[in-house]
Amino acid sequence: MKKIKIGLIGFSIGGQVFHAPFIAGNPQLELYKVTARKDEQKKLLATRYPQAIAVESAEDIINDSLVELVVVATSNDVHYALAKQALQAGKHVVVEKPFTNTSAEADELIDLAKEKGLLLTVHHNARFHSDFKTVSKVIQSGVLGPLVNYEARYDRFRNYLRVGAWREEDLPGSGIHYDLGAHLLDQALQLFGAPEWIFADLRKQREGAKAVDDFEFILSYPQLKVSLKGQMLAKEPTARYALYGWNGSFVKPGTDPQEELLRAGILPHEVANWGREDAVNHGRLSILDKGKDAEKTVESELGSGPDFYANVATFLNGGAPLLITAEQGRDVIRVLEAAEESWREKKAISLKDTLRAY
Repeated sequence: MKKIKIGLIGFSIGGQVFHAPFIAGNPQLELYKVTARKDEQKKLLATRYPQAIAVESAEDIINDSLVELVVVATSNDVHYALAKQALQAGKHVVVEKPFTNTSAEADELIDLAKEKGLLLTVHHNARFHSDFKTVSKVIQSGVLGPLVNYEARYDRFRNYLRVGAWREEDLPGSGIHYDLGAHLLDQALQLFGAPEWIFADLRKQREGAKAVDDFEFILSYPQLKVSLKGQMLAKEPTARYALYGWNGSFVKPGTDPQEELLRAGILPHEVANWGREDAVNHGRLSILDKGKDAEKTVESELGSGPDFYANVATFLNGGAPLLITAEQGRDVIRVLEAAEESWREKKAISLKDTLRAY
């Protein structure tokens, strides 16, 4: 079987942790070329992926006739430009989330990919996290009855600013609402479809902060309120998910274990039961069962990060539809635009007829 040659643009944390391990671990794919400009990046690439060729520029990848698929794992400000350049060169493209900085840019890329008959998808990898897969299963089971409140959050603690970090500069696409909020929005859209409107609260709370470091999105559905939150000043851990229905509730602590393993250089094939959460992070279900209170622990589903690139490879070989479409990635950006408008105007913003995939 001929492997699909992949060029990875960006070998900082995103490329190192969220892309290279899963590309290299897929038998249908070949990690062929990687941009690695810094000495430490070149050394890491040579150690972990000695078969890959280190190059200095994105053009070294985009202009290589052997590269079939380009992965854009760079800072948000160049997602659009690099993806457009790669599509124009006839390459299939994977873009790290968030897709682009504006929905207009996303629409342009989608139209270009369709015109050229190329794959274009967005790396919304949080769909494959153990916690979200567990929450999805609980909702689909119907055990909670009609759902009325869904809460999800990404909380961290870092009470200082990282010098030189582009995510903390006052730039388009910076701030944790574009970083972490994009995950939560994608998950909510997957679960519930298009909301009627959004109200957002976007703040800069740490001393000297230039970019949003605290956000809350309220999405309104006919019978459901969705609250999505994230902050950088949560010293004590909070519940990742809390679901409330007519028949009871489900609360899920902890975070998916895959990122921690990947950051340590551990690859999926090196660990038995990859993506398994510790029992301490299993969720708690509390419901009324035949008129009586009932509680039980719900074992978490296995995280399945390799599924993203497995789906991409199968799609390119004609075997399956894409799990994550570019239109879905574009709709996340549209909701983020509406969130920023909501905060500026201090009002709810209608999302009626503005989302393409839901």
